[in-house]
Amino acid sequence: MDITRQSNNIYRNLIAYRKAVVIYELTYHFCERFIAIGDRTKDQMIQAARSGKQNIVEGKAASLTSAETHLKLLGVARSSFQELLEDYIDYLRTRKLRLWESDSKEVDAMRNLGLTHKDSNFFLELAETRNDEVVANMAIVLLYQEDVLLRKHIEKQIGRFVDEGGFRE
Repeated sequence: MDITRQSNNIYRNLIAYRKAVVIYELTYHFCERFIAIGDRTKDQMIQAARSGKQNIVEGKAASLTSAETHLKLLGVARSSFQELLEDYIDYLRTRKLRLWESDSKEVDAMRNLGLTHKDSNFFLELAETRNDEVVANMAIVLLYQEDVLLRKHIEKQIGRFVDEGGFRE
């Protein structure tokens, strides 16, 4: 396999990337359905979701030539998803909607769905029949899962980077 084809496929099997696709598509659906046209939050949420996903792609592509760039871009992806998480929490709070408690049955059920389903269509079908409170909470649970995946991936890459020569600082 040539390096171009390898770099084009290097990220597609990452669980963090597949979950990022789900988060992006769910966010797009959420914003189109529940946030008014002209509300800046709509564009910002979609852009944060897209940025998170795209920085995983760019970081993995860069990993073939620069571990440092790879790590930086994964950090940017994580930051974008943190921004998006805050937007969803703000959405719920400003509309006096319920944020699911971390030990609730809803969070437990959504965590399990997030662990077992990797396809956006599954979550979009669920979202289609749920209200904004439920869809926002679904996204929040997926974002927490994504954060854990990216944090672990970054830690693994830092370990590998240090083992192979370390930081320049």
